[in-house]
Amino acid sequence: MRRRKAWIGLMLLLLALALAIPTISANTEKIYVIPIEAEVERGLQSFLERGIEEAEDAEADAIVFEIDTPGGFVNAADGIARLLNNTDIETLAFINQDALSAGAFLALYNDEIYMHPNGRMGAAQVIDQSGNAAADKANSAWLSSMRSAAESSGRDPQFALAMADAEIDLSEYRAGQGQLLTLGASEAIEVGYSEGTVSSLDELLELKGLSGAEVIQVEENWSETIARFLTSPLIVPILLSIAGLGLLLELFTPGVGIPGFFGLFSLLLFFYGHLVAGLAGYESIILLILGLGLILLEFFIPGGIIGLFGVLAILGSILLAGEDVQTTAIAILIALLVASAGMVILVKFFGKKLSMFKRIILTDATDTEHGYVSSVNRPELIGQTAHSTTALRPSGTIRLGDEYIDAVSEGRFIDSNKDVKIIKVEGSRIVVRELEKQEEEE
Repeated sequence: MRRRKAWIGLMLLLLALALAIPTISANTEKIYVIPIEAEVERGLQSFLERGIEEAEDAEADAIVFEIDTPGGFVNAADGIARLLNNTDIETLAFINQDALSAGAFLALYNDEIYMHPNGRMGAAQVIDQSGNAAADKANSAWLSSMRSAAESSGRDPQFALAMADAEIDLSEYRAGQGQLLTLGASEAIEVGYSEGTVSSLDELLELKGLSGAEVIQVEENWSETIARFLTSPLIVPILLSIAGLGLLLELFTPGVGIPGFFGLFSLLLFFYGHLVAGLAGYESIILLILGLGLILLEFFIPGGIIGLFGVLAILGSILLAGEDVQTTAIAILIALLVASAGMVILVKFFGKKLSMFKRIILTDATDTEHGYVSSVNRPELIGQTAHSTTALRPSGTIRLGDEYIDAVSEGRFIDSNKDVKIIKVEGSRIVVRELEKQEEEE
């Protein structure tokens, strides 16, 4: 009897433990850690969007954005800021070294900011493609964005503005007039731009009372890594230049060869990267396919117009897929310059001809050398002497025996009543030259 009671007690204890384990597991806090590294661009935005969605689906208690970036593109930063602002999960920025330019802007959209002892935050002036300070219009819009970022987390906006405007004088923080504000860890705490200084992620979690939480590291998958590389502003002009030069070389080579393969492959890489990064929509892919189709159709229906529309469709699809119109237009211009230089080198120095265009361009000439005449040819007239009845300027009339014939001079003016010699006959075109005195005597 006692043994039976012991077994029943043991089974009840095991059942209680089995029921308790899921409860303990369910109550464990979840922290998602998402890195913001390298350049801020649209490929990063796509990765962060996925990471935030995963955290929301898992009902995470907080997201830690580990920031180490020199900055990046304004339009990409705006898109990421909307992601941070729209999530209901608590967001913590851990500035692990640098949050400069767009990185500082993104840090301000977090609920709390923590910095590494050697961390830096600031230097957020917007610059143009050539590396100079942007125009007043763009700078004004960016200053407004920096103000909104600071106010979104209840921070004094004057310091955010000083990070982007060198005219604001904050000499006490090494940012006198003409210098941009960059805060160190202790200075950020002093002005309310940091909640604390920590040396590691574990120290941050311990400070927040989350040392026992489950930490999920969100990493880029291979397609996102490739997409970030392919959409880099440095790589895009290279891809388009290879595409343009490869396709151009293919025009000089009969059949489908290596240049055409590399050209098409580079073009496909451009669209693949922008599609994965969320920049290219299906409309740009459809426009690309339409453009390629029109160019192929040009080989069967020559004329030039269809091919021209095909080229315009491809350029339009590239512009639609690009990160922004200005940057993409510059990349296309670089590619066109490279392709033009390649064409000049091939034609001038290597004497190449557009072999592929032979199918759509008529290269045959209907001249005498090829056996073509516009009327009955009279080669027997060559070498005979006639008499000009009118002046030839350069056309006129000559008399050969009792026959009057329309003729043209070799180039010089011939007066009437002059002896002339027929030197060339091409159908109805008869060319004469005035006889010199020596020839007349002979």
